[in-house]
Amino acid sequence: MAKNEFDYDLFVIGGGSGGVRAARVAAGEHDAKVGLAEEDRYGGTCVIRGCVPKKLMVFASGYADVVDEAKCFGWDLKAGAFDWHDFKSRLNTELDRLEGVYRKLLKNSGVDTFDARARIKDAHTVALSDGTEKTAKHILIASGGRPVRPEIENAELGLVSDDLFHLEKLPKSILIIGGGYIACEFACILNGLGVEVTQYYRGAQILRGFDDEARGMVAEMMQEKGIDLHLGTNILEMTPSHEDGSGPMKVKPTNGTEKMFDQVLFATGRRPNSDDMGLEELGVKLGRSGAIEVDEYSQTAVPSVYAIGDVTNRINLTPVAIREGMAFVETVFGGNPTPVDHDLVPSAIFTQPEMGTVGLSEEDAHDKGPIEVYATSFKPMQGAFAGKADRVLMKLIVCADTRVVLGCHIVAPNAGELIQMVGIAVKMGATKEQFDATCAVHPTMSEELVTMRNPTRTA
Repeated sequence: MAKNEFDYDLFVIGGGSGGVRAARVAAGEHDAKVGLAEEDRYGGTCVIRGCVPKKLMVFASGYADVVDEAKCFGWDLKAGAFDWHDFKSRLNTELDRLEGVYRKLLKNSGVDTFDARARIKDAHTVALSDGTEKTAKHILIASGGRPVRPEIENAELGLVSDDLFHLEKLPKSILIIGGGYIACEFACILNGLGVEVTQYYRGAQILRGFDDEARGMVAEMMQEKGIDLHLGTNILEMTPSHEDGSGPMKVKPTNGTEKMFDQVLFATGRRPNSDDMGLEELGVKLGRSGAIEVDEYSQTAVPSVYAIGDVTNRINLTPVAIREGMAFVETVFGGNPTPVDHDLVPSAIFTQPEMGTVGLSEEDAHDKGPIEVYATSFKPMQGAFAGKADRVLMKLIVCADTRVVLGCHIVAPNAGELIQMVGIAVKMGATKEQFDATCAVHPTMSEELVTMRNPTRTA
C-alpha cells in the first residue's frame, strides 16, 4: 500500500513511557508520520501514579530516622513534623513538570497528539472519543494497566495505589491488603511517614516469586521497623463507621480479630487496560485478566496491530516497556526484525531496606541443576555505628558446572543502585571467578560481592 493511503504510518494508543518512546523514535529517527492518543495524563503509570511519585515518597519517608542517627555522628539536630500538604504540593508541581516534558518531546518529534480515548474500529482505523477517526498502517497499543479491588462488599470504599497520591491528609492508621512489591513499598513508605501500618497477606511470605532468603529478610526488617505484618491472613468483611461510607473502617480478617482502621488500601493486583477497545471483535487475542497476547516481536494475531508494556503483562516495568517500544520501532520501521529481550532484567523493590535482584532465585536455580550459594548477612558500618539493628544481605547464585553467576540478590540501603551495576556483569555472563578477580572497594557493603570465597551451601 502506498504511504499516503493512511493518515498515519503509526498510531499509538497510550501516552506512557513505552508508547511515547516508540512514537517519538519512529517519527524523529525514521521520518514516520505518527499520531498518539492518551485519555488521561501523559507519562502513564510510571510518571504520574507509579514509580516516580512513589520513589519521591520513599525519599520523604526515609528522613524519619535521620535526626536520631545524626546525633550518633555528633550532629545536634532537632526533629520536626512531616508536612503532607507541603510535600504533596511539591510532588504535584514535579509531576506537572514531567508531564510537560513528555508533551514537549512528542511535539518536538513531530508527533500529532490527541487528548482522547481510542478504540480500534478495524485493522487500520482508530476511533477517538472526540468523534473523529484516524487511519494508520500500523497501530501500537500501549495502554498500560490499572489497580483492581477485590470482589467484597464495600471494596469501593477502600483505596488503591493511585489514590494515595491524592489524599487530603495522611490517615493515623491504615490496613494494607496484599503482599506484592506495591503493598510492601507503601507499607514502608507510610510507616516512615508516621502512619500506623498493618498489613495482611494471605500467603506464607510476602514478595512471592522472589528469592526466599531475601524476601524473608525484608519481612523481618519491616516488622522490626514497626509494621504489623500478618501472614496467612486475608480480609473477610469491611464496614464503614457511618451509613454514608465515611469514617474509620471496621475490618474482619480470617483470623477473626476485628479492628478499626482509618483507611484500607487494596494492593491485590493489577489488570491490563484492554477493556472496551474493540480488540476481541477485531481478532486480537486476550489472555488471562485481559492481557493482549503478542509474539516475540510484540505483534498480535492481527498483523497491523502491536502491543507493548503492561497491557501485555509480560514484565511490567517501565524500562522493559521502553525496550519493547524500541524493538517494535526497529522491527517495523528500521527493517531489522528485533525480538524483545526479557532475559536477566534487573529490578528493585523500594522497601526499607531496599531489595535488588537479577537472574534466578536460589529456588529456581536449584530446579535447573547443581548450584553453589554464596551469601553473607551483616550490620553495615553506618547503621552499626549508630546502634541500629538493621542488617543487609549479599547473595550470589552460581552454576556449579559452568561457574556462571546465575543470580544476585541484595537487601540493603540503595540496593536498587547496586543491582544496576551487578546486572551488567550478570547479563554479560560473568563467572564467580571473574567476580573474585575484581578488587574490592573498601569500606563498602558491596565489597562482599567480590570477597565471598567459599560457598555457604550447595544444592
